[in-house]
Amino acid sequence: MHFAFDDATNEIVARVQTFMDEHVYPAEASAHEQMRAAIAEDRWDPPAVLAELRAKAKEQGLWNFFLPGGGPAGLTNLQYAPIAEITGRSIQLAPAAFNCAAPDTGNMEVLHMFGTDEQKQQWLEPLLAGDIRSAFAMTEPQVASSDATNIETRIERDGDHYVLNGRKWWITGAMNPNCKVFIVMGKTDPEASRHRQQSMILVERGTPGFEILRGMQVFGYEDRDHGGHAELRFTNVRVPVSNLVGGEGEGFAIAQARLGPGRIHHCMRSIGIAERAIEMMCRRATERVAFGRPIADQGVVRDWIAESRVRLEQLRLLVLKTAWLMDTVGNRGAHTEIQAIKIATPQTVEWILDKAIQTHGAGGISQDFPLAEWWAGMRTLRFADGPDEVHKNSLAKAEIAKHRRD
Repeated sequence: MHFAFDDATNEIVARVQTFMDEHVYPAEASAHEQMRAAIAEDRWDPPAVLAELRAKAKEQGLWNFFLPGGGPAGLTNLQYAPIAEITGRSIQLAPAAFNCAAPDTGNMEVLHMFGTDEQKQQWLEPLLAGDIRSAFAMTEPQVASSDATNIETRIERDGDHYVLNGRKWWITGAMNPNCKVFIVMGKTDPEASRHRQQSMILVERGTPGFEILRGMQVFGYEDRDHGGHAELRFTNVRVPVSNLVGGEGEGFAIAQARLGPGRIHHCMRSIGIAERAIEMMCRRATERVAFGRPIADQGVVRDWIAESRVRLEQLRLLVLKTAWLMDTVGNRGAHTEIQAIKIATPQTVEWILDKAIQTHGAGGISQDFPLAEWWAGMRTLRFADGPDEVHKNSLAKAEIAKHRRD
């Protein structure tokens, strides 16, 4: 077994690490101050420093790493894994700085795989260029979104247009004024078979009848660094038939194709968060003195640090195996592993963050350190792209099926 990354990956990793050291980490303090000012003024613009970082990254060719094979970087999932991990170390800034932030990544993948030439020209090209941002509208307030077939938003054909009616919430990035297009999932045929009722359609910001009702908080945080999360309403929203992504009834299949890469991207970045949390925990443990000695000398703290390292190394190997399988046998062939990392990653990283917070004492739950905000985001990841319980149920069914007799 060969565990080293290839030369091309190592070369990009070195360039990304240099960019992080020279530009991203030094910009974190300014970004937080700018976000606080935006909150005070009730603005949803991303921090100004982010635009500066994006311009520098694009100029250096550190851009669009996420699109396997078809992207400008032409990277595989396995090559992208260590890069995504590095960007996760500064989760509020780095993914967006390299144009590799959700939900844009998933939306670009959808348009790349299923969009028409016209849709690619109108929306994919400016997204790849970083000129605009986007959102993906699937989750709804009145239904259990863990089962995507529950979706109630209607997409009804009316001549040369489709008419949308419904509500969505937790739509990531929607509050960003530069979010210009929404991929909306709804039902075109409620009488069709269960997985052929849904379709996806492009809705441009500002279309009559399309309302952004409010921004939503996550454990009290508003995520203004990338455009927050929002509740939306569609009231007789008319869009051209040409805005349909794929064909009628293909929405559920497209969603599954979108969510596979999205899940592994989240996991890759989360490993970077955990790695930085361990570093912070070790530094804090050597600096804090209790009862006459550094708390790093306490057995319980050493146990947290050791256990964090073991759990993170196990997780990283599982994520890298999943990336390799996605490259070699496809997303469908890696389905079990994708579910496994989606279950394991939030729980593992949440545990590590909890111990890092505990090591920091009262500072760990304050705004003086990023740990509390990271923890809130990681706890949220246990819902995003499907809750733990759904993935566990599906994974268990597949495992049982291997041993079930006719």
